[in-house]
Amino acid sequence: MGRLRIGGECRRHHEGREQQRQREPCPARQSNHDNVSRPPSFLDRHEGQTICSVARSIARLKDFDYAGPHDRVRLDAGSLFFVPDDTLLRRDADALGIREVEDLYGGIVPFPFVQTKAVSHGLIDPAAARPEGWSLAFAERIEDVVLPGFTAFTRDEARRGARALLEQGTIRAKQPRAAGGNGQHTLASVREADALLAQLDEDELTTHGLVLELHLDGVTTLSLGRVTLDDTTIAYHGRQRMTRDNSGHCVYGGSDLTCVRGGWSALEARPLAPAAKTAVRQARVYDDAMSEYGVVASRRNYDVGQGADSSGRSRSGVFEASWRVGGATPAEVAALEVFARDSSIDVVHVSSVETYGADIAPPDDAVVHFHGVDSDAGPVLRYSLVRGTSRRDP
Repeated sequence: MGRLRIGGECRRHHEGREQQRQREPCPARQSNHDNVSRPPSFLDRHEGQTICSVARSIARLKDFDYAGPHDRVRLDAGSLFFVPDDTLLRRDADALGIREVEDLYGGIVPFPFVQTKAVSHGLIDPAAARPEGWSLAFAERIEDVVLPGFTAFTRDEARRGARALLEQGTIRAKQPRAAGGNGQHTLASVREADALLAQLDEDELTTHGLVLELHLDGVTTLSLGRVTLDDTTIAYHGRQRMTRDNSGHCVYGGSDLTCVRGGWSALEARPLAPAAKTAVRQARVYDDAMSEYGVVASRRNYDVGQGADSSGRSRSGVFEASWRVGGATPAEVAALEVFARDSSIDVVHVSSVETYGADIAPPDDAVVHFHGVDSDAGPVLRYSLVRGTSRRDP
């Protein structure tokens, strides 16, 4: 695989004595899912700059110094706290001395397919082809909290899965490693499904699979998550927003979150609208089932899609999971900062915002993570904004 590149490091303050290297926040750059390292310019782009900004905030929360890009040849890996830009594989984490949630803001998984959408559906039958490490027990545990669907690793099994799902209505095919809505196709007939399957690369299908699930119209995507940093745990629910990029395409535009102290139970104890309550329950079931894979994660995020299938039936299900720094992370860290400043605050309403175009100014009280011209995306503004807080009853 491509060489791991670590994108930043920091050193802890020690009052009255010489600074010593401790576990230090640093944006860690791992090869992405196709095992090709990100280009050296990654940290100069809006995604990389946002990770660096998040790492600086985490450094302040931990009373550490942010020390810039990390070179694992130059520093002992055991002295670092990592902020990876992708979910780490266990073998890579072990090589860097990352073993526990205290070692990183992110997650560690045992197999590559657990990094992708492929893990979120079961196989067409128990004898179907699957990669090493596939857990039938996990698929059984999440079956009721995801949309009807299958993950297939052969063309024949994908064809069988598509035909079975098409009996329920229009379906969606997803390339497991694609992000941001890319690599997805809506299929309304067997002929459309066969045409798509005929175009698939055999090696790609065998190695990474294909996800097939019921298509939803009028989708609202909810963000659910649980984050732990040192002795603070928060959980949140919220909604994703869409926006137009500089090419006019509809893309992710940020998340509006309600964050609470504590884990899933604290979130479930809040007065929630029925849709949010359903989403929290589904995310928690999915999260609990991840024990089948031994996932180690300080950051756990789940996208839950809610909408109507082609028959008009309302449905809700977990689309995918993420254990790396994501679009909601600037909002998560902003909430952690508020909780750290005031122990009486129990609820934080916060947003992460991504917007495109020239001459756009952030709100005066926003924390700006990137504001400039991205080499690929053009003019981009990314910021987080605390919109309100609530204190516990006296």
